[in-house]
Amino acid sequence: MLSFSSVSVSAPARLHMGFLDLSGSLQRHFGSIGVALNEPVTHLVMKHAPQRKISGIENNRLDQYLTLFCNALGVPDTLHIELTHVIPSHIGLGSGTQMAIAIGAGLNAFYDLNLSVRDIAALMDRGLRSGIGIGVFEQGGFVVDGGRGINTVTPPMLAHFNIPENWRFILVFDKRGQGLHGAAEIDAFKSLPPFPRAQAERLSYLLLMQALPAIAESDLNRFGDVITELQRTVGEHFLPAQGGIFTSQDVAKSMQFFSDAGAVAIGQTSWGPTGFCLVGNEDIAQQLVQQAQPLFASTPLEFRIVSARNSGGEIIIT
Repeated sequence: MLSFSSVSVSAPARLHMGFLDLSGSLQRHFGSIGVALNEPVTHLVMKHAPQRKISGIENNRLDQYLTLFCNALGVPDTLHIELTHVIPSHIGLGSGTQMAIAIGAGLNAFYDLNLSVRDIAALMDRGLRSGIGIGVFEQGGFVVDGGRGINTVTPPMLAHFNIPENWRFILVFDKRGQGLHGAAEIDAFKSLPPFPRAQAERLSYLLLMQALPAIAESDLNRFGDVITELQRTVGEHFLPAQGGIFTSQDVAKSMQFFSDAGAVAIGQTSWGPTGFCLVGNEDIAQQLVQQAQPLFASTPLEFRIVSARNSGGEIIIT
């Protein structure tokens, strides 16, 4: 008989700050960098039930993942799972990976399966390109994955640093649409030209010898310069697939405003349309958002100030 009444899981959203080698010219495909956020989150509560029941918000995808996991793990689905919070889908915050890992982590705890986060991710084919979603659930903070080699199951985490507690990200949402995903995303990757080896080498150097030392020393401006440059380079490569460095031109204009006002680390997370930038503290973030809101009042943009999360996903057994 079960000795506890419920398992709750919280999985953090993440910013995908860019790839290092899209074509594998350095023998490792992709490789990426990102950061965990304190909000939004996907949160679910799992309890024993006489029959399968799913409730809460956006539960169709949860229902599909639950079936796949239970079949793969050979465990009963006689559970009541309530989804209380969910990361919005297909806007660049890692919603699919975080929901999949949250369900898998919940089942792992509920049935005492002794699986790692990577075991769970592999079961659902997460991390086929970027491993950032896996890394932020494991440990939060700023993470770098090593991309995919010949024998890779899930991309290895190469570096992890805490983000200074006072730093704040400004997220800019375009409420009109979603970024590329599913078959359209796969087709977009196939349509892109080869990523030049020289660019992959340059970005790898900038990351290793500038961005990582900067984050280790809490050097906001140096760190931000590298993220902006990496975003510009990768965004230009994606231009044929998304119509510009930013998917949303309104987001692009807002990012120019924030850059002119002193924000750093200007970019778009994944395929967007969500943009992001970074400032030194909450007060600066509030001032910039207050200035931006009337300027973009006629657009479908929404602004949110968030902090980085320096811990991974949370699993509570009660």
